[in-house]
Amino acid sequence: MSPLAIIFLTVFIDLLGFGIIIPLLPFYAERFGGSAQTVAMLSVSFSAMQFVFMPIWGRLSDRIGRRPILLLGLFGSFASYLVFGLAASLPLLFLSRMFAGIAGATVSTAQAFIADTTTPENRAKGMGLVGAAFGLGFIFGPAIGGILSRWGHVVPPMFAALLSLLNFVAAWFLLPESRPAHVRATARAATSRLESLRKALTRPTLPALLLIYVTVVAAFSGFETTFALFSERRFGFTEETIGYIFAYVGLVLAVVQGGLVGRAVRRFGERRLVPAALLMVALGLVLIAFSRSVFELFVANGVLALGMGFNSPSLTSLISRRSDPEDQGGILGVSQGLASLARIVGPAWAGFLFDRWGMSSPYFSSAGLVMIAFAVSVVSLSGSSHTYGDASRTPMRPAGHAR
Repeated sequence: MSPLAIIFLTVFIDLLGFGIIIPLLPFYAERFGGSAQTVAMLSVSFSAMQFVFMPIWGRLSDRIGRRPILLLGLFGSFASYLVFGLAASLPLLFLSRMFAGIAGATVSTAQAFIADTTTPENRAKGMGLVGAAFGLGFIFGPAIGGILSRWGHVVPPMFAALLSLLNFVAAWFLLPESRPAHVRATARAATSRLESLRKALTRPTLPALLLIYVTVVAAFSGFETTFALFSERRFGFTEETIGYIFAYVGLVLAVVQGGLVGRAVRRFGERRLVPAALLMVALGLVLIAFSRSVFELFVANGVLALGMGFNSPSLTSLISRRSDPEDQGGILGVSQGLASLARIVGPAWAGFLFDRWGMSSPYFSSAGLVMIAFAVSVVSLSGSSHTYGDASRTPMRPAGHAR
């Protein structure tokens, strides 16, 4: 099995467990007397831990290798689901979500693994595999969680814990190290988050790419947070119907990121694809705000999902290609850490607009942010590529096989 196939399965199973937990959060919080705000804070605690730990895991993986960090994350996911299932109080529930955020912060290490094992021409396709794994996890995870909850609230998290444990065991034997020992030996000592950010800001066009990335993540996370309320108030949708729509969005994301984005990049290149994808994201958000029928809503969500599906792996590929190869983990960790911060700010801003200015206002606001990102992309990506001269670089072979 190829390293990319192994990392795809690793991320997919990890995200499947995460998806299983999503429908259960409100019920667990209410069980302990929590409010809707408590549910929101559970999500914030997860994203906050990702914000703190993504750059840390990324920089550490540059020095000690990708494999140990990924294994640590998988075992951490197992522990977080176990604590979640056995939680008998709100503090334990928060502790489980914080553990999950720390463990899930290894996604930047998975992206660095892909950067190690792909050529620049295939980088976006490889990054798309992570996006496809996310999409598939969000399609099947909530459905599995809902079905298993028939046998009690404790069954889904325990099943997620079992999945994570099996994933850890499989990765222990199958996942190779993608960063050779001689490269790890020359890696510079771990630096602070500010130092990694400073390095990123010194690279041509990287600041603009990071700004685009954070802006789009904030806009999309605001959509995710408010869409259930929007569709329930405008169309009278139930939780089950809303789940089907999210599954549809996840399916489109999985199809685009798993198969179409690689072909599109080969034909048009990331520098053309990113602005076009941003236009689709902005259009999808505006169409959602104007939707007055279920058909229009599905079309709008399809356009939004297409834009996100093409944008995310292409943008991540550009960030990777314009980073120093020795700092891949650190820079990707910075980008993912900033994305976690955006997932805190975006939903808070969208919720404020929803309550203050009406149900359509978050989507108009998000569309405006994405159009700013579009303008930045047109200006910053119109010049030379500024990659690290790796156009002829071959992907690193795994340094050795797992035990």
